[in-house]
Amino acid sequence: MEGKKFLRLLSLLLVTFILFIFIFIRNSDLPSSKNFHYVNKAAAELELQPPPRKLTRHVHVSDMARHPLDPLTVQEMNRVRSIVISHVLFKAAKCYALHSVVLEEPPKPLVIRWKEGDPLPPRKASVIARVDGGTHMMSVDLGSGRVEFVDVGQVSGYPTMTIEDMNTATFTPFGSKEFNQTVVARGVDLKDLACLPISTGWYGKKEEKRRLIKIQCYSMEETTNFYMRPIEGLTVIVDMDSNQVLEISDNGSDIPIPQATNTEYRFSAQKNIHHKIKPINPISIEQPKGPSFTVENGHIIKWANWEFHLKPDPRAGVIVSRAMFRDPDTGELRNVMYKGMTSELFVPYMDPSDAWYFKTYMDAGEYGFGLTAMPLDPLNDCPRNAYYMDGVFAAGDGRPYVRSNMVCVFESYAGDIGWRHSESPITGMEICEARPKVTLVVRMAASVANYDYIVDWEFQNDGLVNIKVGLSGILMVKGTPYTNLDQVSNQEGLYGTLLSENVIGVIHDHYITFYLDMDVDGSDNSFVKVNLQRQQTSPEESPRKSYLKATRSIAKTEKDAQIKLKLYDPSEFHVVNPSKKTRVGNPVGYKVVPAGTAASLLDLDDPPQRRGAFTNNQIWVTPYNRSEEWAGGLFVYQSHGEDTLATWSERDREIENKDIVVWYTLGFHHIPCQEDFPIMPTVSSSFSLKPVNFFERNPILGIPPNFEKDLPVCQATSSTS
Repeated sequence: MEGKKFLRLLSLLLVTFILFIFIFIRNSDLPSSKNFHYVNKAAAELELQPPPRKLTRHVHVSDMARHPLDPLTVQEMNRVRSIVISHVLFKAAKCYALHSVVLEEPPKPLVIRWKEGDPLPPRKASVIARVDGGTHMMSVDLGSGRVEFVDVGQVSGYPTMTIEDMNTATFTPFGSKEFNQTVVARGVDLKDLACLPISTGWYGKKEEKRRLIKIQCYSMEETTNFYMRPIEGLTVIVDMDSNQVLEISDNGSDIPIPQATNTEYRFSAQKNIHHKIKPINPISIEQPKGPSFTVENGHIIKWANWEFHLKPDPRAGVIVSRAMFRDPDTGELRNVMYKGMTSELFVPYMDPSDAWYFKTYMDAGEYGFGLTAMPLDPLNDCPRNAYYMDGVFAAGDGRPYVRSNMVCVFESYAGDIGWRHSESPITGMEICEARPKVTLVVRMAASVANYDYIVDWEFQNDGLVNIKVGLSGILMVKGTPYTNLDQVSNQEGLYGTLLSENVIGVIHDHYITFYLDMDVDGSDNSFVKVNLQRQQTSPEESPRKSYLKATRSIAKTEKDAQIKLKLYDPSEFHVVNPSKKTRVGNPVGYKVVPAGTAASLLDLDDPPQRRGAFTNNQIWVTPYNRSEEWAGGLFVYQSHGEDTLATWSERDREIENKDIVVWYTLGFHHIPCQEDFPIMPTVSSSFSLKPVNFFERNPILGIPPNFEKDLPVCQATSSTS
């Protein structure tokens, strides 16, 4: 019998491994992979074959860098790998893995001075590797082959996990007889098991000197949405370096596994509700003359008066660099932002119990925001006429692979108005002037296990940039013995909302911190807080009793620019160039415009909040330092929180008329509700970078209106009701 069980387990592992490789190849589009085609089940039942998706296919083998900020090409990554594994450190190593292989961007002054046609600065790669249990950061010169080790100081933590780390850790428990017996005892067949690697955070010395991960599992029986069927209370601690199971705890044997009923979210599975929903007719924006934007040399985007460099990144997702706007009056191409990106995410769950307290994710630094980005779905994730850009990343052994269709670029028109004015009839002037608002969107979507994050950089032709984050995907839920609130005496003790029978959606937060290296008409800028204050009037002064006055204060040092947003103490936050002024004397600038956001309410000494201290304020300003880009620190995994944006800012360095970086955190509090089950409708929030005295006048004054003769005419099918 034991031999049969072993063979069954071996077969299960083999099938699971093949399935993983299949999914990985499908989503990663390795250079050697072939394309797979899928048939929608519902369409097959209707004897319909859906047309194949029109994916943008790029051949990357012959790619060449043409801009100093272009990401490493396939050829360059292969060159880096060859150099690194030939180094004495790696040749003598028992085991190693490359956790990050990205372009080491040239010094900022060199990039700013570079013009198209100039020779590129020396191409270098920044490599972070684990070798025989130690972490090393290296600078690799692709031309000379020289390897220099970078001193990152004495900081805690480990680098971003590799895909191989997560895969291996997930399968490690299957080698434990105790684990397999526990799963079967909980009523789950091993063939129906799905497991997830969950970062551990840091909670004390017990977790030091070992790279740990926790594995929790679910039942896939009768559903693809296994997230809704947790094996509650079962947690396995795995050492990622030795691939050993260190501890198995099962504190949920009395909690049933939720049923699969109504958990499916795929369109093909919604047969029972199709007839209850009145469908919306298909809608699409048609561009007979083609898009108005161009993509030059693979990474330079030009649209309207905007020009910027765009590239995918394994940690940040996407990076927008050298964002410039051509002044409509002078024709000058003016600097706005040197570099903008998602720096870190912090997602703490609000359940202090044993199987949940550690769920305080930092998705960029632990998992890789770009590594978890999935191919975008044409016509659904991005509209017709979108341009798609691939990510070229390094696997754990340094070999390059391609993440197809990771980023899309498209023009958007939602019927909004750029500007308008109609004159009142009492003036005797028949005037009605209006202009449509068309924008350019850069989009990526990361699927960090259950959650999906949609990040948009939206450029307007009036110079404004709107940065929006959408949350969708599937909740991380908790199993419970309760099937109705009538059974619950203390609803607050649930730590969330009862969403369905035996399913609790746990309360949690999302914080997304953005790095914004503003270069408004040059690198030396100042941060100005413009505070609106109520002023009282005297009876002899005015019939009014009060009015608002704007008071401006320039931040001298970093602590002056640590901002907590307050509804009843309103301010504007300007980044100005004090040496450049408009015709009438105002310093040119941009302002950070917050929208709906949230602030962390956790205790500042709570271990997760110490690691996520970059969320203590919504706005920070620091002097530019090329080593300070990741708000949670360079090495986030199991870090203690001593190398964060909050730590850097406490140095209180001078920031007036300096090259400065603005950091903005967008926050969400999420109390789950039944509408989030079994998959969440997208919830979004945003903030903007808006010109403030940057132009002499309205920069879209010359935008023409639409005329009927210029627009495509589509013949609509006559409606029958």
